[in-house]
Amino acid sequence: MTEYAVRNPATGELVETFPTATDADIAAAIDAASAAYGSWGRTSTVADRAALIRRVAELHRERSAELAAAMVEEMGKPLADAEGEVDFSASIYEFYADNAERFLADEPIELGEGEGTAVVRKMPVGVLLGIMPWNFPVYQIARFAGPNLIIGNTILLKHAPQCPRSAALQEQIFKDAGFPEGAYVNIYATNEQVADIIADPRVQGVSLTGSERAGAAVAEIAGRNLKKVVLELGGSDPFIVLSSDDLDATVEAAVFARMDNAGQVCNGGKRFIVVDGLYDEFVAKFTEKLLAASGGSPLSSVTAAENLAKQVDQAVAGGAQLTSAGERDGAFYPSGVLSGITTDNPAYRQELFGPVAMVFRAADEAEAVQIANDTPYGLGSYVFSTDAEQAQRVADQIDAGMVFVNGVGLDAAELPFGGIKRSGFGRELSRYGMEEFVNKKLIRTVG
Repeated sequence: MTEYAVRNPATGELVETFPTATDADIAAAIDAASAAYGSWGRTSTVADRAALIRRVAELHRERSAELAAAMVEEMGKPLADAEGEVDFSASIYEFYADNAERFLADEPIELGEGEGTAVVRKMPVGVLLGIMPWNFPVYQIARFAGPNLIIGNTILLKHAPQCPRSAALQEQIFKDAGFPEGAYVNIYATNEQVADIIADPRVQGVSLTGSERAGAAVAEIAGRNLKKVVLELGGSDPFIVLSSDDLDATVEAAVFARMDNAGQVCNGGKRFIVVDGLYDEFVAKFTEKLLAASGGSPLSSVTAAENLAKQVDQAVAGGAQLTSAGERDGAFYPSGVLSGITTDNPAYRQELFGPVAMVFRAADEAEAVQIANDTPYGLGSYVFSTDAEQAQRVADQIDAGMVFVNGVGLDAAELPFGGIKRSGFGRELSRYGMEEFVNKKLIRTVG
């Protein structure tokens, strides 16, 4: 049985438990979401729905302290980071409220021949299931629910089992903003119930952010039931350093890319690939700064820390060298740097979800690109170079959904987020994120 519970990773204390949904609860949730789509989803206007989403943004800011406190206790996020996440989430809702009518406007098609008109009208598709992870309990919901509710779709939201309080607080926000019953329904579902939800003919699509294993399982069920699916899965993002006119600043950027959210970010920098001429100095400075940044926050759980420890131990057994800030203490995992990782090392193609970096020496630009692309993942990437032409040339060669040149922490509501290869498919945020679950309906008229 899936347990929905708040267990403080810093102390190990079981703070609160929430009842897992019964099959009757799930049936009622689907009924409510379907009924809301059949009425509100089909009759309200984009402007009406945008106004409600704008109120959602306001309520996030008004209730920031409560939402942030929940994240701190559920998954160990530092308070300042949690407050920043709530503010960013509010900005995402505002972005869609500001731009929805433009994004969803009819698109006339110029006819090659024949009389009359043709237009593509963007319409909702129905009930959607969102399956969310624990690492960003508020932001992940914003980028899925915000655009889809404005479209007119209705939402069934299954949050991570360790984030039930965040889930309940956000459901209440949508209710208090004025969304009708059933437009947004929080469900504490089991994995078995999720399979049944996806199979229900009233559910038209599913969006999951999570692990490869979860993504593969959901995609398989969705495929059998002919449902659209968007997946944002893991990443082992390369951080390529080709040149620098301020190596200290580049190192600071690299440390942030690895340590943000205690290293638990899908598109965080994880593999640091440095050209030979800068490698020794960069790694020395990077290691010093990364180790000094250790110990402030726990990982999301003791299990997460144990899994990372197992990966690091396997990497060392496979010949890698580890420089570490200390020893694991419960959910607290020390930052560290792995070097000397060969292609036959278990860690070479793994994602390390925590404050441990892998460093690689590249002879030149070509080898740096080769190492960067030698991964089953393709989510984000980072390229640092003082040569603008080189930076763009390398960006073009990286096999990833996102490339950030000479900067970190640049995610924004107007920028599409998503990957390729085993990092998933589909996009969230920006105009592209609003187009995943819409019926692009052609209306061709003559006479």
